[in-house]
Amino acid sequence: MPEGNDDGIAQAMSEAASTVSEAAGAVREATGAGEPRLARRMNLPLLVLYGLSVTVGAGIYVLIGEVAARAGPYTPVAFLGASLLVALSAASYAELSARFPISAGEAAYVRAGLGVPTLALVVGLMVATAGIVSSAALLRGGAGYVQEFVTAPVWLIALLAGIAISAIAAWGISQSAWTAAILGICEVGLLVVIISLGLIDSAPLGTALERLTDTPAPGQLAGISGAILIAFFAFIGFEDMVNVAEEVEDPVRTMPLAIAATLIITALLYFSVAFVAIAHVPLAELSASSAPLTLLFARLTGAASSSGHAVTLVAIAAVLNGVLVQLVMSSRVLYGLARMGHLPEPLGRVAAATRTPLFATGLVAILILTLCLFAETPALADLTSSLTLVIFAMVNLALWRMKASGQPDGEKYFTVPMWVPIAGFVVSLGFVAYEWASRFGLMTG
Repeated sequence: MPEGNDDGIAQAMSEAASTVSEAAGAVREATGAGEPRLARRMNLPLLVLYGLSVTVGAGIYVLIGEVAARAGPYTPVAFLGASLLVALSAASYAELSARFPISAGEAAYVRAGLGVPTLALVVGLMVATAGIVSSAALLRGGAGYVQEFVTAPVWLIALLAGIAISAIAAWGISQSAWTAAILGICEVGLLVVIISLGLIDSAPLGTALERLTDTPAPGQLAGISGAILIAFFAFIGFEDMVNVAEEVEDPVRTMPLAIAATLIITALLYFSVAFVAIAHVPLAELSASSAPLTLLFARLTGAASSSGHAVTLVAIAAVLNGVLVQLVMSSRVLYGLARMGHLPEPLGRVAAATRTPLFATGLVAILILTLCLFAETPALADLTSSLTLVIFAMVNLALWRMKASGQPDGEKYFTVPMWVPIAGFVVSLGFVAYEWASRFGLMTG
């Protein structure tokens, strides 16, 4: 149903622009007939795989040890609690992606809800910047994993990988989405293998379940709360899905379902992995390990060397996948901002042959490679989670403002009660405060 969907995009963009009268002309021009448009190639299963590929990433591989150090036997509960907090913002994103299924989603939401074009531009650039910096850091860090198998300098590995990924992103959304899905299956596959192996060896599970179902002592509640805050960051990534909405079949229906499915599957995976981990690895070892999942996999298989190689290969897949998805996302944000009149017009052009925004994709690729090769990215990369949380807060605030100002919910798309964006806004700001307090050493325990 491509024609109907394109009409829906035009209507959504017009609705967004109506809150900012000076932008209406630019939005109507952006949806003009006869121009090449992004291709609708992503159905619900492919979009869910795409979402899982960006959400299930490095977070669980690193953070499970930190969560276990605080939550102890209640580590699975911490991941479950974090998923419920993330669900608040995910629900807001689900409604807004159905209201406005367009590229540069967060910018469009802020523009429609708060009516401040400059703020919408800032939010859009924050989203793109987070993706670009994150990709540069991933490329540089991932090259180290490749060096375990190939003798080559880091800069050369990063350059070749970046060029290959950029070519896939420019080639087409189908190629990008399927590549991301395949790499994501590798990431999720390792977690499924770990869960399966842990359930087969069922002897320790009973003890772990007994400890998990015990009522925590008052002194443990603070540790569990701190663990929930840490586990929250393992769920960040689902929000990137909204920026490919113009390439999704029937986005009004598909986007909310895909966001919900991605979050539910991720939560089940994390809960199960955490349960297997506390059952098979002593908490002291798990919390002290710099590679907790490698330790768990080795404990379950009894083969430390092969386990290390397996996890390294999955880490390489996660790096490649992360760069690809962030590149696609950032290019779509620049494309969407240009179509709304915030950025130069060439960034909003779609190539007829590939149905991708080649100018925007090329610019993002150049920025990623430049940062990766010539800039020190770790400090900048540390800021990406803060940027994401601020964006979460702005998106929730925008949805609350829409509802409070009487903008109709409509009957054709998914909606949430007004308290959801309010709660999502408060939680997001709380996590910003927590992260900055942790960064500057203000948190204890």
